[in-house]
Amino acid sequence: MKTGRIIRSLSGYYDIQISSGEVQRTRARGEFRKSGQKPLVGDFVDFESENDEGLIWKIHPRENVLVRPPIANIDVAVIVTALKEPDFAPNLLDRQLVALAAARVTPLIYFTKSDLLNESEYIYATEVLNRYLKIGYTTILPAINNTNNNFFELRSELRGKVAVFMGQTGAGKSTLLNHLSPELGLETGVVSKALSRGKHTTRQVTLIQVDDALIADTPGFSSYEVFDFPVEQLADYFPEFVAVRQNCRFRGCLHLNEPGCAVKESLTLGAIAQSRYNSYKAFYDLIKSQKPRYKTDNRNI
Repeated sequence: MKTGRIIRSLSGYYDIQISSGEVQRTRARGEFRKSGQKPLVGDFVDFESENDEGLIWKIHPRENVLVRPPIANIDVAVIVTALKEPDFAPNLLDRQLVALAAARVTPLIYFTKSDLLNESEYIYATEVLNRYLKIGYTTILPAINNTNNNFFELRSELRGKVAVFMGQTGAGKSTLLNHLSPELGLETGVVSKALSRGKHTTRQVTLIQVDDALIADTPGFSSYEVFDFPVEQLADYFPEFVAVRQNCRFRGCLHLNEPGCAVKESLTLGAIAQSRYNSYKAFYDLIKSQKPRYKTDNRNI
């Protein structure tokens, strides 16, 4: 019996990388389907191999899992966030942060397109950076000159980790990946096809080696489109709310109209950013208005 990590899934086959770096192709035992389990890219599994094809026998417990793309055991999710073209959208960034917190995935915010900013815009971007740093998020803002030295910090943060890159269209995910791994020798726009994200192709999830990290670029990442948790849990995913809410007058305070709310007091004092509180209220209304979601199958992904 061997143990390895699934690095690719396609048409019922799973490519597993073992400690030596060798990759072996396998299928999953039929018992997984019967029990509602499904191996995911990122899973650690026990398998046997004979000739050119192996068989997965056991899936190890997962640290975390994302539904779209279906991937498990992510060390860090890099939220690639444009400051310009398209303009910075705090609501979208906060939405991604909440979704990752709910999935127990550690975020890293990477701001792109700082080279397009003038001096005053860059000063504002620095203020935004400090806002998220203060909350406790790892956040990177490249210098305006945008030299390759700006990628040293990101490479350091990714070293030895499994990472997912996510962000809105046009935020610069492919460009960033190309800078991280120039030896790929790919033009911007071709990176997506190398990571199986080209249009009109079969979508698959693949972990590829980039420097000392395994990176999955995310086809159609939408785990943050619908919040799949009760509205009462929303504040759990705002760290600055968690830090003060024990001082609220009422247990179970929703931080909206209740008297003696420590979160609202912190907002008044400037300790909590208005944009973050605006996001909280918007997400609260969104969750309250969502229709119940019903599972159509019992696949365990």
